[in-house]
Amino acid sequence: MLILTKSVFAMMIGFLLAVFCGIFLIPILKNLKAGQSLSIYLRETHSKKSGTPTMGGFIFLLPTILTILLLYLLHKINFSYSLLIVLFTFIGYAMIGFIDDYLIIVKHNNKGLTEKAKMILQLIIAIIFFYLFMKGGNEPLLWIHTLHIKINIGWLYGLFILFILVASSNAVNLTDGLDGLAGGLSVIAFLAFGLIAWNTGWLEGYDALAIFSFVLVGSLLGFLIFNVSPAKVFMGDTGSLALGATLGALAILTRHELLLIIIGIVFVVETISCLIQRGYYKLTHKRIFPMTPIHHTFEKLGWNERDIVKLFWIIGLIGAMVALAFGVWL
Repeated sequence: MLILTKSVFAMMIGFLLAVFCGIFLIPILKNLKAGQSLSIYLRETHSKKSGTPTMGGFIFLLPTILTILLLYLLHKINFSYSLLIVLFTFIGYAMIGFIDDYLIIVKHNNKGLTEKAKMILQLIIAIIFFYLFMKGGNEPLLWIHTLHIKINIGWLYGLFILFILVASSNAVNLTDGLDGLAGGLSVIAFLAFGLIAWNTGWLEGYDALAIFSFVLVGSLLGFLIFNVSPAKVFMGDTGSLALGATLGALAILTRHELLLIIIGIVFVVETISCLIQRGYYKLTHKRIFPMTPIHHTFEKLGWNERDIVKLFWIIGLIGAMVALAFGVWL
């Protein structure tokens, strides 16, 4: 009961702070003319969204960080090494996203950091994460919890960690294309990892990781008030890169990396659709899908944006429930 109380309390604080943050931050972003510029491919279907403020990720970033700090000062959580690594990842990737969003606003087009520059910065943060993770005494083990199997993959584990962080951050970034889509899926994913973290009693600071996850869930719910259709603000790369990388960090720290594929099944499918489209186009100069990420294909087929978001949320929820059943319960 104490665990449930702490979790609900954490979500409540995150939610309330995010709502207040959104009320004050959105007018500021509008005054700064921090509007989203649309790709030429989206101007036909998303014309009404042009000028909607971006960098709304701060609506859940700031409340999450402030809530964790407040709980620490009130001696409600212990500041563990694992929490330090997660916060480093959360803030580090948010800063990369902020730089990208800022350049987009300054240039008044949809091009911020180059793909190469963004990848280099992501890899730098990922390498530091790997160093901190291994310095904490962790072994290069791949765990399959349901089968009680641990596989030592040696130096390959370093590449594995880099791939997870960079891939997960970009996957959420690609999914952030419809009102409420990435935010809602992130609520489901972090709720799942919050429950997973509570079950990892062997991990030092597991309870702090769980509380962090639930605080972020509450903050994201507060953000969704302003982000569901019609969106009053977008999270931008500031939010999406931070969310994706943090999901990856939680998966690594709780040693449930493989479950991330199931919990983030929609993120995975969105990314794969882009990779297939790009690879096929380079080979044949033809497209398999009308438009990628895959949620835009549904739009091209005539689906309503809200219906697409609801469908993808349901798929994400089913994936999370399956992952929890096989990875935690069984």
